Amino acid sequence: MPQLDTSTWFITIISSMITLFILFQLKISLQSFPLSPSSKTIQTSKTKNPWESKWTKIYLPLSSPLQ
Repeated sequence: MPQLDTSTWFITIISSMITLFILFQLKISLQSFPLSPSSKTIQTSKTKNPWESKWTKIYLPLSSPLQ
């Protein structure tokens, strides 16, 4: 059974990676992006939650002394 010749694999892999890199760089460089994106002003409306108008009871643990 003949052995597989792997002497050209290195140059094949390197050249394909370089080609892919160049293609992706070209693809990205041809994209058009807006120069200065404008920020939208978002108005936040304050909603009334039921727990905001009530007091919550905070209980001391049993091991703490009373003051």
